[in-house]
Amino acid sequence: MGPRTIMVRKAPGHGNRAIVQFGGLTVPAAIGRSGRTVIKREGDGATPIAAMKLLYGFTRGDRVRFLETPLPMKRTAENMLWCDQPDDANYNKPVKAPFKPSHEEMMRSDGLYDICLVLDWNISSRRRNLGSAIFFHLIRPGYEPTAGCIAVSLPDMKRLIRHMRKGDLVRII
Repeated sequence: MGPRTIMVRKAPGHGNRAIVQFGGLTVPAAIGRSGRTVIKREGDGATPIAAMKLLYGFTRGDRVRFLETPLPMKRTAENMLWCDQPDDANYNKPVKAPFKPSHEEMMRSDGLYDICLVLDWNISSRRRNLGSAIFFHLIRPGYEPTAGCIAVSLPDMKRLIRHMRKGDLVRII
């Protein structure tokens, strides 16, 4: 069985809202504060218009229990970070604290990464400044825009992730 496609479409009338369709499910989502772009750059706040493979995920085991998914998942630890410093050799890779260059904390207090899926944007073939940490994660209250990721509610994520597998395509159009 080949990869299946998770479609992410811009929601009508909202530059930073989207509709996610996968199998028979359709759920609301948020995307980047700058909308979507075909020319992604580090820090631009835009979600790349692209097809990205789903690689694996992270979960906060202390907050999210009994997550059913065939997707490879890693438990988030307090020292887990993600490098977003374009000129660092670890750019767009997971790293461990202590780490001086610019990075994202994977064990966030706001809950956005309680379930965080890693998309293959600038990972398999990394290039400086093309964007880092493009994830499929949980939403902020009010469906506030992301920094370039795709975000859905916890109940919707639990419904979607049950069917997600490594290699499925997340297609942003």
